[in-house]
Amino acid sequence: MMDKWLGRSAAELGRAIEAGKVNPVDLTEAYLDAIARHPDAKRIYARTTADHARSTAVSAAGRQRAGTRIGPLDGVPISWKDNFDVAGVACEAGSALLKGRVPAQDAEVLHSATMQGLVCLGKTHMTELAFSGLGLNPVTATPPCINFPDAVPGGSSSGAAASVAFGLAPAAIGSDTGGSVRVPAAWNDLVGLKTTTGRLPLKGVVPLCEKFDTVGPIASTVEDCALILSALTARRAADLKGASLANARFGVLDTVALEDVREAPARGFEDAVRRMANAGATVDHFDAPEIAEAMALAGLLFTPEAYAIWGETIEAAPQKMFPPVLERFRSGATVKATEYISAWRRLEELRKIWERRTGGFDAVLIPTSPILPPDAQRLLNEPAYFASENLLALRNTRIGNLMGLCVLTLPTGQLSCGISLMGPAMQEERLLRLGAAVEHALG
Repeated sequence: MMDKWLGRSAAELGRAIEAGKVNPVDLTEAYLDAIARHPDAKRIYARTTADHARSTAVSAAGRQRAGTRIGPLDGVPISWKDNFDVAGVACEAGSALLKGRVPAQDAEVLHSATMQGLVCLGKTHMTELAFSGLGLNPVTATPPCINFPDAVPGGSSSGAAASVAFGLAPAAIGSDTGGSVRVPAAWNDLVGLKTTTGRLPLKGVVPLCEKFDTVGPIASTVEDCALILSALTARRAADLKGASLANARFGVLDTVALEDVREAPARGFEDAVRRMANAGATVDHFDAPEIAEAMALAGLLFTPEAYAIWGETIEAAPQKMFPPVLERFRSGATVKATEYISAWRRLEELRKIWERRTGGFDAVLIPTSPILPPDAQRLLNEPAYFASENLLALRNTRIGNLMGLCVLTLPTGQLSCGISLMGPAMQEERLLRLGAAVEHALG
């Protein structure tokens, strides 16, 4: 009987719980059972957290009976990427280097979610230490892609997206340093929100690059992302009612983001922009030379911080890592401190230039990824192909991280092709309202 509720949006499940149609305990058991029965579950979930889930669900059920529900998602199960600490549960961040790591406390955002009644189903597989946008991980597991059985699902929040796409969670929490929420969301036809750095706390989240790391939801609808952000922040959710594209003004970024975009992503993006214009939006193309300059600085910004955090651990047992990911980390070892500081100073200047240039737009539009999900076996067999496809997969998404923006990706209707709306820092609620209007226009 509960199976009919699997695959519904988180918001829909929350409304069903509120109406007394669904018991959170029964819903949680249905998801745990679905995970146990699914043939690809071990490729998606690193481990389930059944005891934690059942305890939270029992409390949520009690509140529902008493009429004291905390919020619209009280009692709704979600999955968590395996770089978020759950007390007493292994958290290994997709790496053999962290095998057997068991934290004593929940991550701050997971604690906040639990206090709002969200049920933690389990921890999902991810790229090693979150340092790849492809989702390939031969060390632990490579989750499946919903559209292409032989392809990677996108990363690094690979299992997070797969858990939603394959109906094993109504929504998921991932992290995004250079595109790790948005790429897997796009490649699995989902909605993903990259929050602004600093919007959500990182305590208890295994780091990659703390100056870029962010926390964000992956779900099937904009409404779900809005409600999850509300639960994680204990703030009022974005008001999505009556959202419209009438009088909305968007900019299409011609620089870098539209170069070498492959046929399907280009077609999906162009069709989505056309439908947005038909729904009343004004769309202008513009150039932003500062983006190309910022992109050129990326190698001086991401890899040195990542290697500074993980270098000692890596060099103690480098044989435990997938060589292409190991190589990415090691590339940060030779960057001088003077180069790193200079690059950050220049990036701050470029962010100000971008802010002035884009101030008249409600959001800036780009294809979420310029490529489709690559073949997993070829990525394993050809290191040069892995390197080139990984850079392309993350090229467009990295713009949002470099510019310090919040970004929302939505499906275009073209398989595994997303469109991203890039908004100003700390304007997530405004961006989500725009996203709801775009979602309606795209059907």
